[in-house]
Amino acid sequence: MRVHATLQILALIAVIVAVSAGARRWRYAEPLVLMVVGVGLSFIPHAFTIRITPDLVLTGLLPPLLYAAAIRTPLVQFRANRRGIILLAVGAVAFTTAAVGLVTWWMLPAAGLAAAMALGAVVAPPDAVAATAVGRRVGMPRRIVALLESESLLNDASALVALGTALAAMTSRVHATTVIWDFVKAAGGGLIIGLLAATVLALIRRRLTTAVLDTTLSFAAPYVAFLPAEELGTSGVLAVVVTGLLLGHRSTTLQSATSRIAESINWQTVQFVLENIVFLLIGLQVRDLAVAVNAGNLAWGVVVPICLGVLAATIVARFVYVFGVAGGLRLTRRDAWSWAECTVISWAGMRGVVTLAAVFVIPPDTPYRALFAFAAFTVVAGTLLLQGWTLPWLVRRFRLPGPDPVEDALQLAGLTSGATRAGLERLAEVLGPDDPPEVVAQLEERADRRVNMAWERLGRSQAEVEPPAAAYRRLRLDMLAAEREWVLAARDRGGYDHEVLHTAMRAIDMEESMLDRVEDATARLDQELTVPAGRGGCAHLREAPRARPASTPDGCAECLRDGTRWVHLRLCLSCGHVGCCDSSPGRHATAHFEATSHPVMRSFEPGEAWRWCYVDEMLG
Repeated sequence: MRVHATLQILALIAVIVAVSAGARRWRYAEPLVLMVVGVGLSFIPHAFTIRITPDLVLTGLLPPLLYAAAIRTPLVQFRANRRGIILLAVGAVAFTTAAVGLVTWWMLPAAGLAAAMALGAVVAPPDAVAATAVGRRVGMPRRIVALLESESLLNDASALVALGTALAAMTSRVHATTVIWDFVKAAGGGLIIGLLAATVLALIRRRLTTAVLDTTLSFAAPYVAFLPAEELGTSGVLAVVVTGLLLGHRSTTLQSATSRIAESINWQTVQFVLENIVFLLIGLQVRDLAVAVNAGNLAWGVVVPICLGVLAATIVARFVYVFGVAGGLRLTRRDAWSWAECTVISWAGMRGVVTLAAVFVIPPDTPYRALFAFAAFTVVAGTLLLQGWTLPWLVRRFRLPGPDPVEDALQLAGLTSGATRAGLERLAEVLGPDDPPEVVAQLEERADRRVNMAWERLGRSQAEVEPPAAAYRRLRLDMLAAEREWVLAARDRGGYDHEVLHTAMRAIDMEESMLDRVEDATARLDQELTVPAGRGGCAHLREAPRARPASTPDGCAECLRDGTRWVHLRLCLSCGHVGCCDSSPGRHATAHFEATSHPVMRSFEPGEAWRWCYVDEMLG
């Protein structure tokens, strides 16, 4: 039996790897393909006998998945979206629970209102895994993705409280004060335990000196928060989220750089495996659910309309609530989502494995429990397949701007320039009379190269010119390949200790991993690349014009005069001088500023309109 279980786990991993690799190659969303494959595998006799249970999902899979998402969610982003998060994670769950419950009770009066409300609570929360795994793959604006991810971190807690209330109402009368107290106890207790867990783990983490120990503690963190909270009758989900948010926010002060990198890589692997197992498991349940429905002596002519009705009610309820909230905010003259954003937020309410796990919390002797389970699967499969596969079309239809690699590169360049300036200023402060001048020169050269590499990702260089950063990467990779071959040959010849060989090979691997892929960003021709609103604020940028006629439209004035080549072009907004960037051999734009003190330049590359102040070193 043990060998059989082991083989099943290996088979699951093999399916996940194979399907994920194929989905990425053909550019399909992995979760959706995995669920479809799981449905097909469920009808193969004795292929897989792994069944979803509440303990497997709510205790085994959910805490690490929530923690992995929480440590990547900036606390600042969470605070900025707190109004929308509360409206969706609490309000939308309560509204959907009531709407689906009433529709279910209307279609199946014999089930009872309390049981119908329990089903409403089961299907109410959009899934954290679905939002993370699907949302980022469809090119949605980051603002919407951040809102959906943050919502999905908390809505499970609201739904589980609502489910517990509905189950209690099935056996006794529940008062409004009881519902309020259950919610306050779950939320308040989860918050307090999450704060305590984060505090204790932070104290321990400060004393850990190796990345291995730190990562091991990180793996235990979600259960350190979840298990005590659940034992005390509060929200373990909320405790895990609070712990992850706080530890992620304080990671730069609690962990070394090596520990942060190791934790990130390890959690990416864990999240990949668990997320994909979740979607494969969802598909694997379909045959057993269908068998259970047949055993209940219910005609499919009754089952199918009820399941489709629950699916429709779940989708429509989110639309009604989101548009209603947005309309209410507009009436009170507060900031609200646009109608296009409302449509995408509503359509992105995909359900996942928590819905399937929660439905099995309903007592086995509940009438129509098998039907409820099949209805929950219908909602999960319907929302994932219908909404997940059509989300990209919807985003394109409303022309909502997704993440732009070129704009990201521009912001990264500005951020890198500021950070490098701070580093050089600190170098000047700590520099002592005994510090070797050649070491200082190397540090300054490395800082310049880092900044230039960031700026080279912008614009289009001359076709015959390879940006220096790209040339450096290409040549250094060839050198590293030769170094690796030599070390491997030395290993095969013998004469070197394994630890020495491992250290040498790791140094080569680390440097190769740090060589970022440098590509010229394709300039946009239909919209100019500008600094996002709210960035840039120095007096020079405010007073400088947006454009000025170029004195030499064909290129850098000095390069044209001397017959040299440039990488990117910059336009002085004081006099119209065109010079080359700092990655070019001449660095004529900076030389022009040093000679004239003209403070602001603008990119002279096609499709770019960002400006740079030399004096204050700010984008605008």
